[in-house]
Amino acid sequence: MAGASIRDVAQHAGVSVGTVSNVLNRPDEVSAESIARVNRAIEALGYVRNDAARKLRAGVSTTVGFVVLNGQNPFFNDVVRGAEDEASRHNIAILYGNTDEDVSREKLYLDLFEEQQVRGVLISPYGDILPRLERLRSRGIAAVLVDRFGGSSRFSSVSVDSVAGGRMAVEHLIETGRRRIAFVGGPFDIRQVNDRLAGARVAAENAGEHVEIEVVATAAMTVDEGAAAGARIVSRPRHEWPDALFAANDLIALGLLQSLVVGGRMLVPDEIAIIGFDDIAFAGAAAVPLSSMRQPSGMIGRTALRILLEETADPEHIPRQTVFQPELVVRRSTDPAPRRAH
Repeated sequence: MAGASIRDVAQHAGVSVGTVSNVLNRPDEVSAESIARVNRAIEALGYVRNDAARKLRAGVSTTVGFVVLNGQNPFFNDVVRGAEDEASRHNIAILYGNTDEDVSREKLYLDLFEEQQVRGVLISPYGDILPRLERLRSRGIAAVLVDRFGGSSRFSSVSVDSVAGGRMAVEHLIETGRRRIAFVGGPFDIRQVNDRLAGARVAAENAGEHVEIEVVATAAMTVDEGAAAGARIVSRPRHEWPDALFAANDLIALGLLQSLVVGGRMLVPDEIAIIGFDDIAFAGAAAVPLSSMRQPSGMIGRTALRILLEETADPEHIPRQTVFQPELVVRRSTDPAPRRAH
């Protein structure tokens, strides 16, 4: 069969494309039976490995660039650590860049990684990054989106279902008796913020009873912005206070706690419940232990690095979207609302 591709080999052998790639590049990770099936298919089809393209893609670099959205967020530190743990198994070093939600800094790091001809790039993007990643690919540098669903794009991605997470968070608040819920987060240029709000609205619509979702926007996903949002909320007349807050991430949630609890302005959870997103290490150690939607941060990093190495080793690798499900972690900040005397 002239011009047989790796997909043809996989179909003939009755295995996945990833298995064929492992047989060609990491046979120690594949069973003897799979190796035999793939080798028979290669012989039958006359498949010739495209080493020139593979070398163009992989190069000789032993470094991978990792661009994160917010280096202040311990969630991203844990994701990078997961990638580093996996990279060390392959004698690869991670070059790390923090964009701090700034498009110009994002461009700066990508330009640097392109100049350095890194083996590949992992990126948690701020805006529309796909045209820039296409340019990297044309230079033989593979890229994988991290903490961002790639949809039907030509790039692999590793993410968490933020819409499901937002829905689960608000469903939990509703179950504890809350009905006036404020979503606190921003900026809305960040896809995850929009997805978590969308999930919150789905939960409210599905509640079968009147549940309000208001939006309290923040300029960034930081503790300071959360504290400022909390101050704005308690400056309202008391009858306009929400009875629950769903923060777009744990840093915002911790800022809300700082403003509402440490300042002695409001009782959490008696007067107001708070839930965050990420379940960073500080969440359980907060003044009021914080409920949160847990993301498998280390696994996200390890998986993204594995996929990136598969793509640098195999130019015909088919992009895939890996989506993890978040887990609800319940702590004291969302204890059930107390019954009010009538």
